Amino acid sequence: MSRFITLCSGSSGNSAVVEHDGRYLLVDIGLNGRPTLAALAGLGLRPQGLAGVLITHEHIDHIRGLRVLLKQLPVPLYATAPTLDALWEADAVPDGAHMVEVEGRSHVVEGFGVTAFPTSHDAAGSCGYRIETPGGGVMALATDLGKMTADVFCMMEGAGVVALEANYDPEMLRLGRYPPSLKKRVASVRGHLSNRDSAAAVAQLIGGGCQRIVLCHLSEENNYPHLALKAVEDALLECGLRLQEAGAVRVAPRYEPGEWIEF
Repeated sequence: MSRFITLCSGSSGNSAVVEHDGRYLLVDIGLNGRPTLAALAGLGLRPQGLAGVLITHEHIDHIRGLRVLLKQLPVPLYATAPTLDALWEADAVPDGAHMVEVEGRSHVVEGFGVTAFPTSHDAAGSCGYRIETPGGGVMALATDLGKMTADVFCMMEGAGVVALEANYDPEMLRLGRYPPSLKKRVASVRGHLSNRDSAAAVAQLIGGGCQRIVLCHLSEENNYPHLALKAVEDALLECGLRLQEAGAVRVAPRYEPGEWIEF
């Protein structure tokens, strides 16, 4: 059985694990290196089991612990070419790091099939990932995106688990203390996904057969878990579905690991 878990989720840091039979991939390292290693140990994941690191984009809340971790565990690093360039220019990777571009084709990482897909975000080469595990499971992740595109939907279809951003409540953002320029950035098509847009996407994915959804990257300033879940519930009701009947929909914790989800 394959498993998925978030280590942390939000503007303070984002990281997740996809595991099968003791081997695993890290998607983003938004915690510092030592806390990341401690979190992995707390989950019973051995350093020797790490097959590779996938980076979605170069923003600090996704790469904070990357350099330290790669120094201690010199595994391959996968990202789009623009993201790899940005990481190198920012000195976010150690000398000699094994960096692999992911555009254009799927990669096999010790039995895991990894396919990157573009996401609409204000980063050099932002992407999400569709991951097929050696056991035949499929999960997809997109944590930072201002809009759902056909590419994103296509790569999420048929996944046993989907981790999708639900960043902000529009009214909280409108009334909140962010300056106008930041509000505009967050709400733009290259910013973040609102509860409303995320919920509409979740309803479509569940209608297509997806059974497990993790809502990720909730804003600490402009969202609450109950608001994100309520938006999903309302979107499902419009489709004639109940939240409890439609499948497991949960919110990723901000500062600590969530719960393992088997798929």
